[in-house]
Formats: sequence, structure tokens, C-alpha cells
Amino acid sequence: MNKEKIIEKAKSFVRDLLSKEGTGHGYDHVQRVLYNAERILQTEEADPFVVRLAAILHDVDDYKLFPDHQNDENAWAFLKEAGVDEETAEKVIACIDTVSFKGKDSVVPQTMEGKIVQDADRLDAIGAIGIARAFAYGGSQNRRLYDDTLLFRKNPSFEEYRSGSPSTIAHFYEKLLLLKDMMNTEKGKEIAEERHAYMLTFLDEFAKETGHGK
Repeated sequence: MNKEKIIEKAKSFVRDLLSKEGTGHGYDHVQRVLYNAERILQTEEADPFVVRLAAILHDVDDYKLFPDHQNDENAWAFLKEAGVDEETAEKVIACIDTVSFKGKDSVVPQTMEGKIVQDADRLDAIGAIGIARAFAYGGSQNRRLYDDTLLFRKNPSFEEYRSGSPSTIAHFYEKLLLLKDMMNTEKGKEIAEERHAYMLTFLDEFAKETGHGK
């Protein structure tokens, strides 16, 4: 099993699969998640092949992109075709299955590999890039930028979260501002602190410009 060839093949597979994705979950997102994961890997003991492969494949069956998919069908198909052994493939799938934010139903991965990939994905949901992605996805879902008449939900369940935030600004309070305290690794926490602070600055400025700030 040539691990580097499989990694490159995975990148090509995901690049093609997500080539028309424009909601903030495209191949550029995958590249950043991989970059984040590799940064965290420098400070944690984990299987780098599992981490890198899971980071690359983590969205190939995401319910937001593939609502009809079940049982990680794209991920499994790639892993089998690429010749990844069953034990490694199961570890990769376990990472993928625990990566997503699910409101109060979110889970903490049991393995360090899963924790790293989860942190890496969540880091791309906050900070400057997180702000950009939030509005890109909100626009694709016809969400309002903000709406004073719609209150955000505190600690929504996965089903409530999956139904969509009432506005993009509400999404910050329902998810993005919660992620800093949900990081698993020390490096993830360190990076999240700075990105969280940037989002708070943005929200303060947004409030001022919409007549709600001081």
C-alpha cells in the first residue's frame, strides 16, 4: 500500500467530486482542513496517514452536499478502490463519522486521529475564513443576513440545527461562537482563540453598521 500515492489519489478524487461546489465546502475547504490537521499533527501522537486521508475525505458524503447518501458510500467506494486495508479504512470512516458539528448532539471522537480531524474542520469554520464561508453558505440557502425578529436557538439538537439557522448572524451564535470551547487538542485551542476573537470583532462592527451597536 503506497500511502503517498493514495493521498494524491484521494486529493484528485475529492477535487473532481467537489469541482462545482460553491457553498464553502469545496476542495479549497478540504485543502485548508488538511493544512490544519497537519499543523496539529506536529504536536500530537497519531497516525498521520489516517488523519490526512480522513481530512481529505471528510465531506464526500456530507448530508449538506449529498442528502441522499447513506453509510459513507463515496468514502467507502474510494477506500476500497484505492486498496486501503480494512482496518485502516475503518479508522478513516470512524474519523469522518464523528467530525461534524451536531449541536448538543455533537460527539467527542474516541481516537486522537478523530480529534485532530474534528479540530481541523472546526478551525475552518471560524475566524476570517469562517465568516466568509458562513455567508457563502447562507446565501446558497437563501438565508437573510440577519433578522431582529428571529431569535437564535440556544444549544439546538442535531435535527434543529440541520433544519437551518434563521439567519447567517444567528448561525454565529448557534454554532461558530461555540466551537472555541469544543476543541480537543492544545494546538486546536490555541488557534481557535485567535480566530474566535476575530469573529467577535467582526460581530461588534456588524452590529454598529446595522444600528445595533454602541
